[in-house]
Amino acid sequence: MSDNLSHNCSVLLIDDELIAQDLIGDHLSRQPGIRLRYDQHAERAVDLCQETEANVVLVDLRMPGADGFDVIRMLRANADTAHVPIILLSSEDDAETKARAFALGANDYLVKWPEARELEARIRYHCAAYHARRQRDAAFVELRQREEELRASQAALHQAQKMEAIGQLTGGVAHDFNNVLQIISGNLHLLKMLALVSPQGLVRVENALAGVERGARLASHLLAFARRQPLQSAVVDLTPMLTDMDDMLGHVLGPRAQVVTDIGPQLWNIEVDVGQLNNVILNLAINARDAMNGEGTLTIRARNLDADAARLHQVNAAAGEHVPHADYVLIEIADTGVGMSEAVMQRAFEPFFTTKPTGQGTGLGLSMAYGFVKQSGGEITLQSRPGEGTCVQIYLPRNEAVAAADSPAESDTMAGGAETILVVEDEEAVRTATVAMLADLGYRVLASPDADHAAQLLESGARIDLLFTDVIMPGKLTSLELSELVKRDQPHAQVLFTSGYAEGVLTHDGKLPQGVNLLAKPYTVETLSTRIRQMLRQRAASTITAA
Repeated sequence: MSDNLSHNCSVLLIDDELIAQDLIGDHLSRQPGIRLRYDQHAERAVDLCQETEANVVLVDLRMPGADGFDVIRMLRANADTAHVPIILLSSEDDAETKARAFALGANDYLVKWPEARELEARIRYHCAAYHARRQRDAAFVELRQREEELRASQAALHQAQKMEAIGQLTGGVAHDFNNVLQIISGNLHLLKMLALVSPQGLVRVENALAGVERGARLASHLLAFARRQPLQSAVVDLTPMLTDMDDMLGHVLGPRAQVVTDIGPQLWNIEVDVGQLNNVILNLAINARDAMNGEGTLTIRARNLDADAARLHQVNAAAGEHVPHADYVLIEIADTGVGMSEAVMQRAFEPFFTTKPTGQGTGLGLSMAYGFVKQSGGEITLQSRPGEGTCVQIYLPRNEAVAAADSPAESDTMAGGAETILVVEDEEAVRTATVAMLADLGYRVLASPDADHAAQLLESGARIDLLFTDVIMPGKLTSLELSELVKRDQPHAQVLFTSGYAEGVLTHDGKLPQGVNLLAKPYTVETLSTRIRQMLRQRAASTITAA
């Protein structure tokens, strides 16, 4: 009985005879841990049980109006009182009456008037059993919640692992693909430069170069999804960029669609690659146009979210990832299109997943946006329902620094020179085409298949004005170590890296360190010549300054 005494018992006694209160209440009121409430109104059994928070009900069998059997039925029919123990008190000591009581849901049956100590013991027993049941039920509820949380966590982990695996695969594919494209692009540009084809053949060359450009965009999108695309990040004020997008997006959406911009006042600065952010918004606008079938409203909203507001938007609770508690700028791209089902949203960020008909989409728009935003330290979420449109929410972390001044646009006009350039590239076909392009532009060109050979060339006395080196190559010496050697021995020489995939060597989380110059493969002869001339002009300026 000592265990039963540990539970407080709230007892409800329902009987039409006041003597019941005297006979039962006198003893129970003097017992520790027992609280008794007496009432004659059997028809109010459910309300009385809830008011007193009863965990044992004593009820007389024979009463005018509702009797003990009716009370059992009422209590068992209510979800809140269905499991409260009921002890039926009766002057009838026959098996049929007892059987009926137990069949209706009574927990015990006592013939009036039971001995006080026996009644107390039964009350404490049923009270303890009721508490134990409630504890068990609460434990089962908690267990189910934990299981649901575990399943949700496992699903989030599985999704994150799947996205990471796809990202690694696509990153590797994009790297090799870019090298192949560079071989094709380099030789096609050489054909143009050397005027070795007829006018009809030149048309074919231009078509092939357009195909290379499409392939380069595809590889760029894959690298963006994989979060391995080198980002030229800068601290920027988004307001001018977002405000000026109306006209461009209007042309993309067509005459039957409307573009609405809602830019909040005094947007905070963010650190981002503006060109890539433009591409993201453009791709999302194209998705919106297709979802709206060319007509509807595309809304671009932007506003500041302080750390508390960001938490309310669940930015700091991304599935399986830790996101710092910080201020954000929120960019929303919302359409009035067909919307997405829950099943489609679960896969929306996967590369090549699309609901568009065959030939009408690559399935890379959202995956590219996902990779870019993650790589920029932000979060991206989807809100959508079938028939109610889609809203893509992009959260980019605030940057306290001053926005960088706009740099003048680079010209794509080909220009050469007489300087000496060392080309280091392990892919022979890429190296041969690049050397030929630079030589045709007038440069004196040295070539090496790897960093070890290039170092020997430099140590033998070769003087250069610019090192143009691939990032990932075989050999003992890395491209970074080669660049350090050049900076040490020939401090006025410029270093330009090139790669189809530089993550982990030059870039970390996709961001280039300050002062590192990278030309992504595949590059055109115009882009190559412009970039080299720009860097050689910087070299000349620094030499004059030093003098």
